Amino acid sequence: MDRDTEQRITAGDVARRAGVSTSTVSKALSGNGVVRTETRLRVLEAAKELHYRPPLREGESDGTKARTIGVITNDRFGRLTVPVLLGAFEALAQHEVALLLCDGRGDRIREQYFVEMFQRRRIDGILVAGSGAFPRPALHVEGSIPTVYALAWSVSDHDMSFVPHDAGGAAAIAEHLLATGRRRIAYIAGPQRDTASQVRLAEVRRVLGENALELSHEPLFGQWSEAWGRQATTQLIHSGAPFDGIACASDQIARGALEVLRENEIRVPESVGVTGFDNWDVMVEASRPPLTTVDLSLHDVGVAAGLAILHAMKGEPNVAKGIHRIDCQLVPRESTAMS
Repeated sequence: MDRDTEQRITAGDVARRAGVSTSTVSKALSGNGVVRTETRLRVLEAAKELHYRPPLREGESDGTKARTIGVITNDRFGRLTVPVLLGAFEALAQHEVALLLCDGRGDRIREQYFVEMFQRRRIDGILVAGSGAFPRPALHVEGSIPTVYALAWSVSDHDMSFVPHDAGGAAAIAEHLLATGRRRIAYIAGPQRDTASQVRLAEVRRVLGENALELSHEPLFGQWSEAWGRQATTQLIHSGAPFDGIACASDQIARGALEVLRENEIRVPESVGVTGFDNWDVMVEASRPPLTTVDLSLHDVGVAAGLAILHAMKGEPNVAKGIHRIDCQLVPRESTAMS
């Protein structure tokens, strides 16, 4: 399609192609308003097929706009994403940087549409906030717009990514359980395919191995849920394997484990020490006893990502490309307290 034809494409053309109203096209492409997921995807596909580019708003120009960053998040209200974004916004607000927030919802087509919109508006940088600590495909960004990833990391070595140091947090948990006298430690993980499950398990095993120990039971893989914590702990008890510590890969799992131990009159922390991971206040404060866990330092992850993109868009990068891990913090509570 030539440039003149592309310029003649209107929102009405997209609406007819997608079988919706022009107002629905506006809502779907801007991310504002309520639009069903399947409708939004249909509009995005139609816009892509027609090479449609929405007109700039009144007061905007095609000239370079200084100090503007486009933010793509895949989980606007997620408990992990929010503190990351708050940290990034805090770092950027001190330098009077304008932010354009878009909800990618984990959809590659939608994300790429926003990238193209950012490029058209000539923003200075792109910040991608993931919904969890796992690898993700790199965005296709033309030109030299600095792009920084937070929480979920880019698989491209050419990008800068900032993530919690999961391995360090898991090591701290294992060392803490050993320091409180536990020697027969079991491990309850999330899904076996998840990077977080594997990284945390590997580090717990490494620390135990350095102390001439091994897990008291084969690792149990399941879901990131209280229900799985209850099921896995029941299975552990019925296995007959001796254990005096349970390292759980999340706070949700740990809370479920605590419930089953209490129901079976197994005292925590006197007989068994239990740890979680994430420091999710809703979980750790409601647990009985309060849960020892690892804080992911998500605010710090966001601050580091914000400062990195700020320096990069000034042409003065303060860190190298690749994955940068932010230290996690052990938060001891009553679930592992020594008698």
